[in-house]
Amino acid sequence: MKEDTRNFILFAVLAAIILLGGNFLSAKFFPHAANPPATKMVDGKSEVVAAPTGGPAVTDATRLRDLEVVRRETPRVAIQTADLQGSINLKGARIDDLTLTKYKQTIDKNSPPIRLLSPRGTKDAYFAGFGWNGDGVTVPNGDTVFTANGTTLTPNTPVTLYWDNKQGQRFALTFAVDAKYMFTVRQTVANAGPAPISLRPYALVSRSGVGTEADTWTNHIGPIGVFDKGATYDITFDNLKGKEASFLGKIWGNSAKAGENFFNSTGGWLGFGDKYFLAAVIPDHGAPVRAGFHAATGDVFQGDFTLAPRVVAPGKALVSTAKFFAGAKETNTLDRYEDRLGIQHFGKAIDWGWFEIVEKPIFKYLDWLFRMIGNFGVAIILLTVTIRTLIFPVAQRQFASMAAMKAIQPKMKAIQEKYKDDKARAQQEVMALYKAEKVNPLAGCLPTLIQIPIMYSLYKVLLLTIEMRHQPFVGWIHDLSAPDPATILNMFGYLPYHLPSFLAIGVVPVLLGVSMFFQFKLNPAPMDEAQKQVFAIMPWMLMFVMAPFAVGLQVYWITSNLWTVAQQRLLYARHPGLKEPAVKK
Repeated sequence: MKEDTRNFILFAVLAAIILLGGNFLSAKFFPHAANPPATKMVDGKSEVVAAPTGGPAVTDATRLRDLEVVRRETPRVAIQTADLQGSINLKGARIDDLTLTKYKQTIDKNSPPIRLLSPRGTKDAYFAGFGWNGDGVTVPNGDTVFTANGTTLTPNTPVTLYWDNKQGQRFALTFAVDAKYMFTVRQTVANAGPAPISLRPYALVSRSGVGTEADTWTNHIGPIGVFDKGATYDITFDNLKGKEASFLGKIWGNSAKAGENFFNSTGGWLGFGDKYFLAAVIPDHGAPVRAGFHAATGDVFQGDFTLAPRVVAPGKALVSTAKFFAGAKETNTLDRYEDRLGIQHFGKAIDWGWFEIVEKPIFKYLDWLFRMIGNFGVAIILLTVTIRTLIFPVAQRQFASMAAMKAIQPKMKAIQEKYKDDKARAQQEVMALYKAEKVNPLAGCLPTLIQIPIMYSLYKVLLLTIEMRHQPFVGWIHDLSAPDPATILNMFGYLPYHLPSFLAIGVVPVLLGVSMFFQFKLNPAPMDEAQKQVFAIMPWMLMFVMAPFAVGLQVYWITSNLWTVAQQRLLYARHPGLKEPAVKK
């Protein structure tokens, strides 16, 4: 068990180094290629390149202005729900002003709520738009001012926006919103003209800037969508700007090509995801669409879908329905939308990765514990105790196997000495000894193999799920999703200097190091002096490695270490021979 434990710890250290240093190495040693422009210059002005879908074009950034000034420039319809507050811009019929009332920007009591959407022309502009492209017909555009039949959109009061092109066609957009984060947009065109018209309904979500969160192989940040091939996390902002994937990006499976990324799909959805929030447009689940992403200069990105052309005869109307999600990536909320509205793989807006089959049950149980107890830190401790209790019988069998292995060591050494010149015969005799003594040499590996996916899955759960964001524990720990703020090397923040992440050692990482020290201390001392030195400094190395991680993950590891110490004391009492150091030959 000891060798397996040491190998597991070495694996964890190497994995942490890769997690912490992978992005740095990629940016440092594998720089991206130059970015080709997505627009061209005409008479010194930026000219927009039309989207290849036949859908809406993506426009470049404009001169930035104050948010309140921009909002007052155009007529608006207010949005008011329990979780959302904002407005619809009647100019262009855009949802471009939205805050999430349940989530604050920081843990400060007076912190403003998270702003998800902002109008074009402001910093970090982010909005959704709905409309039509047509042939031989005048359609509304970004400068069209609609007329509304109401002043406030609520879950109980939908609002319809109208516009008449004075050529016989009347365009209408009916907005409805549910109690959470889902908008439903009904797009209607009535043709009262003398001739048929051809129209292509579309929906888009536009974003300026890439944000401050890094796109990593453990958590995708940026363009995200579900098409006929399933969920894709391969498209990045760099791809859309014409950059190929980095060397490490290719290793982790980023296969998206540089430039445009479009797909033919039936239903699905697409948008932009941050760590905790998402804005995505969703066509009808049975509608064939052309969907994808593209970019313009100034770090402006757009995801959109366009329906196939439809001919509207005189006296007839064209009706299509789209949805728009703008809100927090709450696991249960996303799953409910997937189940109730039939939105394909909507739960995969959270990048669960390979171990979703383990991560989802861990999250569900952790969330249940939190709702029962009311303290997320205590819920993590109880989750740890539950997991370690479940695998305790396996640990018992592991110790029994190790005791049996140690008991037959003299016989194994005798066989190896007797057949030292015949390796094949020695191996054959050893296997016969295992069978006769009913010993399985691989039994000691099982608990380690079980813990690796559990540890990684818990890391992903604590990394990805918004449910732990800004959750307090005890004392100075006000956010379990962030590193420990009580950094010792600058006197808990009283000294006015900023520490690099690898030196920002808080109280909780120190407790982690201490717990690992006692766990290592309980193990038999290795014979080799070099090994003694390595394992003497290992707990303190891991203390520095784990310091930048979320406190919630450190709470899990401390609890697990304390459980291991208690477990080892019990099992050593049952198998005292394991505590004795190995005798040198």
